[in-house]
This record gives sequence, C-alpha cells and structure tokens, in this order.
Amino acid sequence: MIPEDLQARVLYRDPAVLVIDKPAGLAVHAGPKGGEHLMLYLDALRFGLNRRPELAHRLDRETSGCLVLGRTAKALAALGELFATGLAGKTYWAVVVGKPREEAGTIDYALKKREKKFGWRMEVDRSGLASLTEWRLRGSDGRLSWLECRPLTGRTHQIRAHCAAIGHPLVGDAIYGRGTGTLAGDRLMLHSRAIVLPLAAGKPPIRAEAPVPEHMLAVFQGCGWASS
Repeated sequence: MIPEDLQARVLYRDPAVLVIDKPAGLAVHAGPKGGEHLMLYLDALRFGLNRRPELAHRLDRETSGCLVLGRTAKALAALGELFATGLAGKTYWAVVVGKPREEAGTIDYALKKREKKFGWRMEVDRSGLASLTEWRLRGSDGRLSWLECRPLTGRTHQIRAHCAAIGHPLVGDAIYGRGTGTLAGDRLMLHSRAIVLPLAAGKPPIRAEAPVPEHMLAVFQGCGWASS
C-alpha cells in the first residue's frame, strides 16, 4: 500500500476523528511474523496536524471496512469510552454457511480465550467475558446467508465465534469455519459496514459507511443485496 491509497480510503474526517475503510488483509498492528501493517502508514493521515492519528479500536487482519482513529489525545479518550461502554454503534455484514431458522436474534454466549497447540481461539465458556451480538437475516441463496450483525460488546473475534457457536460459521474463516473457504472464495467474509459515534453531547453523531469490497460483491449480491 502507498500513502495516497490510504488517504483515498478516508470515509470521514474532522479535527478530532478519522474513519477509514481498512482493506481486508491489512493488519492494524505489527504481528509476531512481521509484514505490512497499518501503523506503518499513519503519518500519511496527519492532514496538517503535528501528531499522527491513533487507533480507537481494532479490526482483524481479514476484516474490511470502518476503522476509527482519534486525531487528538482528548478524542482518543472519548472514543475509547464509547467503545468500552458499548455506545459506539457498529454494524457488520457477514456471509455465513447455511440459513438460520429465525429472521433475527441475539447471541448471548460468554467468550474466553483458549490457547491451543497451533495458536489461540475464542470459545464459548460460562466463565468467560459476557458477550452479546444482535443479528438479522438480510438475504440468502439457501446455501449461504447474508447477516447484519451488531456486536453490543467488543470481544476479540466476537462475531466469528458467535456465528460458529449457533451453527453458522463465517465463510472463509480458517479458525471457526474450517472447510468453508472454497464456498465463496478463500477470504473471510466479514465487513465493518457502518459506524455511528455519539461523540459530542448536543450534536448529531458521527456516521460513516464503508463500500462493500470487490471480493465480496458477488457473494452479497447472490444473497439478495442490490447494490446501487
């Protein structure tokens, strides 16, 4: 990625906040194996300020879409409070295996991080952290379904682990949906579609929406999304 590419992905900008459209495949932090990550390019997002913006939350490497950054220390603190208290409105689009019997629901399964021989994963565990995900069926071709998910808590891999726990793992999920990668390409089908941030009292909330990435277009369209 070059800085100009990242600048073109800005969805919202004001003196305190940036929202960018993070591409799938780009990690937000450096990993143990090295490689490209977003922190290498944050200087390109100064837009005249002395300090570079910093992450207000995280997205998995393979998740695309809305990612929020704070441009000042005060904004970062306020954004952190929104995400910590569940006041940041997060909407994700996911493609899952199969079709849920219900049209909508809430997944209320506590999640706990488990270390495995070949890495780690989040597992349903009553002793874990309380985790809530609201979901709605938006469309289906019978084999795959398009879900709109709203995580009310911010656990790592929450949507991925929750959807797998109800029997509908995300397509392309190498951790929670093994064997799904060939159903619709070989990439995780999870997109941070929109964000709503009630940052300032008495002012309208910040809103941003990320376009569906190219590698997901055909799948969402096959499940009933009519792009326009």
